[in-house]
Amino acid sequence: MARIRTRRYGSSAKRVDAMIDGATKEAIAATQPALMRAGKIVAADMKRLAETSRDTGNLIESITVTPGGKSTPPYSQPGGEEEVPDNMVMITAGDSDARYPHLVEYGTAKAKAQPFFWPAFRLGRKKAAQSIQRAISKAVRKGANSGV
Repeated sequence: MARIRTRRYGSSAKRVDAMIDGATKEAIAATQPALMRAGKIVAADMKRLAETSRDTGNLIESITVTPGGKSTPPYSQPGGEEEVPDNMVMITAGDSDARYPHLVEYGTAKAKAQPFFWPAFRLGRKKAAQSIQRAISKAVRKGANSGV
């Protein structure tokens, strides 16, 4: 009779599983704070660029970073009030006191455009992505080492 052999992985497979579990948990835990830090940096750039359009200061004060699981302010651009998915942040401009960020960004027939939102986003996107990636990589290494 032929005998089927099964390969037993034993403790090395358990060790690898523990490393993967540890890395995953650490990466998830490190993602939201890294996203918030990066979002705040981009939002600060937006506020600096919006300074040229300062009239009452409402527009600058309305630029906010909303973490995952929360709702953006009503009347915010882009999107208005909406739920931010987990492991994301949303940077918005506008609220009930400043309903005009799109008019400042793109201009009107009577007022020229004073872009602040998209230029700051384009300037900060690469640096923010690198910062988030570094935080996740660091967390994965820490989690993998703690799972050993």
